[in-house]
Order: sequence, then structure tokens, then C-alpha cells
Amino acid sequence: MTTDVVVPADVARYCRAAGPLESPLIWLGFAAAALVLAGLAVRSRRARRRAVIAAVCCALLAGLTGLNTYVGYIRTGHDLAVLLDRGGAPGRALGRLFDDGGGSSSAAAGRAVPAGQSAPLLDSFDLADPADGIPSGRTYVLLPPGYASSERSYPVVYLVHGYPFGSAQDWLTAGDAPGALDRLYRDAAIPPMIVVSVDLTAGQPERDWEGLDVPGGPRLETYLAGVVVPAVDSRYRTIRDRADRALGGMSGGAFAALNTGLHHTGEFGVLLLTLPYDTPGDIRAEFHGDRAAIERNTPRDYLPGMVFPDPVAVFLAAGSHDGGDLDRARHLAGQLAADGQRAVVHVEPGLSHTWRTARATLPYLLVFAGDNFRAG
Repeated sequence: MTTDVVVPADVARYCRAAGPLESPLIWLGFAAAALVLAGLAVRSRRARRRAVIAAVCCALLAGLTGLNTYVGYIRTGHDLAVLLDRGGAPGRALGRLFDDGGGSSSAAAGRAVPAGQSAPLLDSFDLADPADGIPSGRTYVLLPPGYASSERSYPVVYLVHGYPFGSAQDWLTAGDAPGALDRLYRDAAIPPMIVVSVDLTAGQPERDWEGLDVPGGPRLETYLAGVVVPAVDSRYRTIRDRADRALGGMSGGAFAALNTGLHHTGEFGVLLLTLPYDTPGDIRAEFHGDRAAIERNTPRDYLPGMVFPDPVAVFLAAGSHDGGDLDRARHLAGQLAADGQRAVVHVEPGLSHTWRTARATLPYLLVFAGDNFRAG
């Protein structure tokens, strides 16, 4: 294992900062209101029913907002609007009431927020793969500043959302990739790069697909490596070389990135894993007891002694408050180092297995990718 990467202090502070909707004052306010209403229900028979209903609603809101304070999935009004938009027209209409337009990117406007010379530009396209059982899904692309006026080609970082109930939008909202890139470009901490957020839900975000080629189901690994990458290469000015192509993700998406990356070292030279797993979850049941297939998709089993046809550089990040993530990151790094590959472990203090940790560690992932792109 080699030493950790260095991220500018202002970037690290920005990516660790909580958004306005993550404030503990919100859930504390709802909890206090629930207690007041409960007291009113006890004292007043006339208002008891309405007070009880209001108290229950406030208690539920306190629980939901408290969970969000811990997890960090919804940071701003814009993030909330994006989440509500997934509910169709009713959710979209409700989301407009909350959308403050800040802290992330607006796909409809085709621009990035924050705006400025260092801000990435957001583009997107729909991509289906019927042959592999993948319906049309939206792929989001963050282009570097100056892309439109340049003729140069750029390295690419692919990011995978978590499972289940993940979305390709997650790295734009909860992960705040636009904000991290904006500040990293301001400090010249990374070279210009294209960042792609991939949809690996197969149209069923409630399923824990883990990015696998599922027997009788969607072939997500094949889709990612064999369809998404060529589609991005054909649409944008990319450096079409494994040395300038990275694959990363968080939680279940980190497993997908690890497993796919190790199976396709000819396509990906850098792996970026935050909150990593090295074994598939309940999706193993979909393999119907095929032990050979399960082992082929369990890095913990096949990584020891693996012969790498191409070298990979791997960055692993975990929060200090999640011992399981830390143990897995260090175990994986040890296995990779034993196989002759470069592996770096970053520990984010005071955080655990949440989107807050993924957001805080994203600049480290991007700096590591940039360092290895430069080396390549």
C-alpha cells in the first residue's frame, strides 16, 4: 500500500460541509413540535384528534429528517426536487415548490450550478441495450471547463450509484460531483477530465443488482464495459485508452466497480472505491447455487493470487466510524498489493457508511485518478 493522496484544504472542507436540509435543527424542530402537540392532545379534548394526527406527522418528519441528517442524501431544495421528480408528474409539481436551483446541476437547463469559469458543464443522453436486458436509462456527463472551445481529448471517470434505490442522479445531488469538480479545477488539483454517472438500475431501482450479469436477467457488467464506454467514446472527445479511464462507485456501486474493473482490466486502469464491498449481497440467490459463477463474481475469493493482464491502481475510502468498511478496504488493499498492484486506503474521520462519506471522499478519488492519468 502507498500513501494517501493530498486534497486542497478548502476542497475537503467544502465536500464535508452539510447542506441546509441536513441541519439537525430541522429534525429537532419537528421533534419539539411533536412533543408540544402531544401535550396539547392530553390537555384538550376538543383538539385531541387533530393534535394527535399533527403530532404523529411531526414525529414521522422528525424521523425522516433525522435520518437524512445522518445519511446526507438530500442536501438542498434542488436535491429534494430531483428526488420528488422520480415520482412522476405529481412529484415533479411538488418539487418545484422546493427547488432552490442550488448546489448541484440542472439537466433541463443543460448547465452546471455553481456557474463560473471552473464549473463543469452537464450533458446527458439516454442509452438502452435490449440485447442485454437493459431498458433506456439516462447517463449524465460532466464535461470539463473549456470543453466546447477545445479540440483536445480527455480522460474519463465513470461513477456508479449505490444499491438499492440508487440513481444516476445521485452523484450529481447527494455526491455533489459538480461542486467537487468546480473547486478542484479552481485549485488546479486535477487535470481536466470527463466524469460520467452511469445508470445501472436496469429500470428497477428497487433491485440490488450489484452491477452483475444476472442469469436470466439484465447483464449490467456487459452493458457498462461493452455498451456505455463505447457510447461515451463515440459522443465525446475521450482518450480511448485504459490508462486514462477510471471506474468507481459507492457502496453497492463500489462492488460493481471493483468486480467489473477486475474483469475488464483492458478497459479500466484505475478503480475508485468508496464504502467498498468485496462480496455480492442477496443477488447471489439469482445464481441458483452455481458456485463457480458466484466465485467468479466474488472478488474476495478470486483476487488472492489473481494474475493481472494489465496493471491497475486502486483507491479505497471508508469512514472511520464504520469498522466493516475499514476492514474491507484494508483487506482489499492488502490483497491487491500482494498481487503487485498499487493500492491506497483513505480514512475519512468521524463518518460512516453514508452518502456524507461518499461526498467527502469524492475529491480524493478524483485527485487519485488525475495523478494516475498524469502518470499514464
